[in-house]
Parts: sequence; structure tokens; C-alpha cells
Amino acid sequence: MKPCAAVALLAALAACAGPNAADGLPRGQAAYRVVPATPAVADGPYRLAAADRVDIAVYGEADLSVKDAAVDAAGRVALPMIGPVPAADRTADELARQIEDRLRGRVLRHPQVTVAVADAASQKVVVEGEVREPGTYPLKGPTTLLEALSLARGETRVAALREVLVFRVADGRPKGAVFDVNRIRRGDAADPLIRGRDRVVVGYSNKRGWWRDFLAASPLVAAARPVL
Repeated sequence: MKPCAAVALLAALAACAGPNAADGLPRGQAAYRVVPATPAVADGPYRLAAADRVDIAVYGEADLSVKDAAVDAAGRVALPMIGPVPAADRTADELARQIEDRLRGRVLRHPQVTVAVADAASQKVVVEGEVREPGTYPLKGPTTLLEALSLARGETRVAALREVLVFRVADGRPKGAVFDVNRIRRGDAADPLIRGRDRVVVGYSNKRGWWRDFLAASPLVAAARPVL
């Protein structure tokens, strides 16, 4: 499955998360096979993706250097003299070597190129559902599920913390897992690591929601009673 299609399907799954969204998803120890609590060895260096921005410096050639260059939807970055260069799925060093190959002989005899990631747009997590401030948040270094929830200012009063869903694209396929945040906070379960492009969905607790709705409605109920 293409990355864009996988991300789109992942978004659709998260958008449909409702009372039965956790049905069939792994939980307990099985959930950590989808979203481990330790970094995967295969993760390796960061690989560029569409919407990322990079700084490209060609030593001694200010006219060929580019600041804040965007990786377009096709996964390419445009450079002076050599045009678009494939960047998606490459590390910063791999992109630098590729640019050197393009420049060598055509533009410069011995090009020296360095590439730095200015903004890793793909290194963001979406936190939605019953949290105080749903949204998309940048990941600044290793981030756990509890830390991701704190980015969204924590859960609401009607959050179903025993069933917090994490959706992830792994091996080109969308997957999901269910975690009990109460157990994680007590130290009875490991705090899983969140990766860029993950979606965290905090569900609605029918039990808590019913009680909140009852309390909210009670003044209206009292006002509606006939005066004897």
C-alpha cells in the first residue's frame, strides 16, 4: 500500500472511532507488539517525507544553497541548476550524497553538500477525542503516550481512559492498539512510545457522560416541576 493511501485509511479509521472502535484491536501485552514501549531497532535515522522542510548548503556556492526548501507532495525538493531531486524516504545524508552526484561534473567538479532537517512535518502526532485541546502536535524527541496526552492538556471528565486507541502505519499498513492509561499511570503497564504520524484517540465514557449530562440537566428538571 502506498504511504499516502495508508495515511488516508488511518485517518478514516480514527475518524470513525466510536464506542465499538476498540473491538478486535489488540490490548494488554499484545498491544505492545503494535506500539512498543521501546524504540524499534529498525527505526534508524529519520527519513524525509512530504511537507518536511530542509536546509541545503553547497560549500562555497551560495547561489546553489537553499534555505527552508519544502519536500513537495511528490516527495521531491527543487534545487537551482539541477531541478527536482527525490527526497522522500531518504535520510539527510542520503539526500546530500544524491545532490552531490547531480552536481558533480555538470555544475561543480567536487561538490560538498550538507542537508539539515529544518522542520520535520511528518514528526507530528494527532491527539483527538475526549482531550481538552485536540490537535496536531510536533514531537520533540522521544514521546510516550502519557506525554502525548499532556500535549493536548490532558483528558476531559468523560474520557474513557481504559480504552485509549493508538493508530499507526506500520509496514505500509494501518494498525491500531488499545491501552489502559489508568494502568500506565499507576505503573502497572509500560508507557508506549508514540511515533510521527500516529493518531491517539481518547474515547467517550458512557458512564461518566451520563452522570455529567444528568447533573447538567438537573436544574432544568427542577425548574420544570410544577409549583404546589
